[in-house]
Amino acid sequence: MITFLVVNGPNLNMLGIRDPEQYGSMTLDQIQNKMIARAKELEVNLLFIQSNNESKLVDFVQQNGSNAHGIIINPAGLTRIGFPLLDACIDAKLPMVEVHLSNPDKREIWRQGSIFSVICNGSICGLGWMGYIAAIEYLSANLSGEV
Repeated sequence: MITFLVVNGPNLNMLGIRDPEQYGSMTLDQIQNKMIARAKELEVNLLFIQSNNESKLVDFVQQNGSNAHGIIINPAGLTRIGFPLLDACIDAKLPMVEVHLSNPDKREIWRQGSIFSVICNGSICGLGWMGYIAAIEYLSANLSGEV
């Protein structure tokens, strides 16, 4: 079965509480449930992690990358500074989509730019929880040769 890793960085555990104007009112669990429903339709398995600790994210990618077919990543607070996580993703050699609930380029200057975007097949920003669904659909289509 096709498996995608879903990697969520710091503070995403606070979704639904933290700044709903930027990030929406859904919790991470609610977003993951929507992702699971769409993934089932596409016959895709998802492995999730969220951590405020970069080393746990690195360990997850290293431990699961060889059995996965793609990565969906929202590096959150690590977007500009998560070099160890970036290296783990590079080493995984998997197709990858970066997702951000808000659009960092329309926000404070210190949120703009991503070290991950240069290794990703694409970046989805500002579409809220729907960006995760689009990432699943893209990776599935990419693996089947549709795109």
